[in-house]
Amino acid sequence: MARKATVVIEKDEHGYYAWCPELKGCQSQGASLEEALANIREAIELYVETLPPEERDVLLSQEILTTAIEVDA
Repeated sequence: MARKATVVIEKDEHGYYAWCPELKGCQSQGASLEEALANIREAIELYVETLPPEERDVLLSQEILTTAIEVDA
């Protein structure tokens, strides 16, 4: 069954860092955005394989919303 997981991606001087807030400790990186996305998808799939079905259902049913806001700085 296909599920959705939230992914946060940050760019720094080394490339891209990606992590999944629903799955504590599930993170990856890549030299490009595309590589980071492919790597975090693989990391999430491997992480989820280690979870009991009921825990997987709870973690992947969380609703995490992200947005950007403008601030005076």
